[in-house]
Amino acid sequence: MISLAGRDIAHSWAKFLLTGFGLGLLIGVTLTMAGVYRGMVDDALMLLNNSRADLWVVQKDTQGPYAESSSLRDDAYRSVLGMPGVAHASSVTYLTMQVRQGGTDVRAMVVGVVPGHAGEPAYLLAGRHITRSHYEAVADVKTGFAVGDLIKIRRHDYTVVGLTQRMVSSGGDPMVFVPLSDGQEAQFLKDNDAIVNDRARTAANPALNRLGVPGLLEAIQASQSSNHNVNAVLVQIQPGFSPEQVAEPLRRWKHWEVFTRVQMEEILVAKLIATSAKQIGMFLVILAIVSAAIVAFIIYTMTLGKLREIAVLKLIGTRNRTIASMILQQALGLGLIGFIVGKTAATLWAPVFPKYVLLETGDALRGFVAVMVICALASTLAIRAALRVDPAAAIG
Repeated sequence: MISLAGRDIAHSWAKFLLTGFGLGLLIGVTLTMAGVYRGMVDDALMLLNNSRADLWVVQKDTQGPYAESSSLRDDAYRSVLGMPGVAHASSVTYLTMQVRQGGTDVRAMVVGVVPGHAGEPAYLLAGRHITRSHYEAVADVKTGFAVGDLIKIRRHDYTVVGLTQRMVSSGGDPMVFVPLSDGQEAQFLKDNDAIVNDRARTAANPALNRLGVPGLLEAIQASQSSNHNVNAVLVQIQPGFSPEQVAEPLRRWKHWEVFTRVQMEEILVAKLIATSAKQIGMFLVILAIVSAAIVAFIIYTMTLGKLREIAVLKLIGTRNRTIASMILQQALGLGLIGFIVGKTAATLWAPVFPKYVLLETGDALRGFVAVMVICALASTLAIRAALRVDPAAAIG
């Protein structure tokens, strides 16, 4: 019967291959959806790895700086440095925005960092790190920028002095690193018109004018044109201290929210991308059902086309198990062709996707097993139709 199954496939090989190709494209989409989820998780973990932090100090009662907004005074790092077990602490800002180059906009996460401290890129592909306190930037290659390019962030132009790779936000947006003061200005400083309006409103405030405190109005107006906030403080701990051992005093005495690496992974993976993961899971279920329906329909159609041949087999004494095995082999063969086409297609088109697609070997193996199981289950409809064939139909 193995020979019979092979001959039956060879007889209609064009239809069989075209069906396998179509099924393969569907399987390729399924593998890609799984790769998109893996890529989202990898982006989130890459964000944490790139920060090179052991602890994240953020605003009280928030889950910042990635999942929620967080605001701290920019001198908070000094208090952190005075706590036991802290080796290094540096302030950082994060802002996702449109960065303009010429006439085009690129969506990126602008990161304000202290050069030489945690938060800046761990390595460069070209150029150098930021050395000046203003108007220099290091960009991920995904932005499409090149060393020497001029980019515009808010009101100022920045020169790209270095390029890095796989420095992305949890949403997959490439990062652009700028000096901390520039990052603060981009995020917290109001535009010129708003500052002028606020100064006029302050100067016209009767209550402030009645106080008559020398320099009070000037001090308030100066504060409106400056910024002293950051989103988080990245902390590196000393050897011999556990993250929780350092974090607990900061929570208790400084009244900040402090997250360890494990807790931050939980926020990013289990909470920030949880909805996307559920959506991708639903797509995978739908695609699996559609794949099963396609295989069942094709194998059932092929079986109906050879009912007379099956009746002849029964008439000469062929067992039902042998006939069922023939149909099962055809279904598994269709699944094998489909998986090969799907895996090849997913590998070829994954680099073209705007978001990072991570195709893992484990997912491919699980996908192969799932395809074979789905094909085996889908063949049961055709097997039942074949087993109900009356041997007398061969001579009718």
